[in-house]
Amino acid sequence: MSPDVLEPIADVAWPARERERLGGWRLNATDGFSLRINACWPLGEPDRDAEAAIDAVEAFYGLRGLPVRFKLTDGATAPADLADRLAGRGYASHGETLVMTGPVAGLADPEVELSATPDPDFEALLVASAKGNAADANERLQALGRIPAPARFARLTVDGRTVALGACAVNDGAVGIFGMRTDPDFRRRGLARRVLDALLAEADVLGARTAYLQVEAANAPAIALYAARGFSTAYRYRYWSRPARD
Repeated sequence: MSPDVLEPIADVAWPARERERLGGWRLNATDGFSLRINACWPLGEPDRDAEAAIDAVEAFYGLRGLPVRFKLTDGATAPADLADRLAGRGYASHGETLVMTGPVAGLADPEVELSATPDPDFEALLVASAKGNAADANERLQALGRIPAPARFARLTVDGRTVALGACAVNDGAVGIFGMRTDPDFRRRGLARRVLDALLAEADVLGARTAYLQVEAANAPAIALYAARGFSTAYRYRYWSRPARD
């Protein structure tokens, strides 16, 4: 799928608490932690002059006490000179991310439990992975709870302990993979791959034809995992923000 098709699907799959539009620009706001749901996605031409649209975005996030952030996607950012306009205002790019796509084919695993909502054990591992940032964990749990049906939440238990988890959202024939986590004590045992396979097998049953996920460009182990599973980079995006002032 091209970015102009897949990005709107991904926006629906990981929904922000607040969502507004400026023509083709999508404004997402939550609590400020998960970058995708706290950024403007300029996927089409705005409904006003570009400079006025940037002003409006800055006002939108300023009113909510959130950093102003734009998510610029290769091949799907409008207007095409937006990066230059942002650079002229002191913004800088960061957080380069790969969008990888792959086949919807996996193996059901009887030890991977699937549910339509995250259960307490799922939530506990996700919270633990936030390394003490309870607000970050809470924002992500709420975002997971907003995924439109059909959604699936997977967790793998070893000796009564939840050690790996993930989630998926199916819409418009595509399945997005989110929230992949593995307990640090159980890494390098192939557990994340088992969770991924179980989610993809379930997505196949739910009618998905294409799978996609987002992974930071610097996360080499995760990229290797997904590449071994048949995923390849479809395109990239970067965030643009202004450095915090002293």
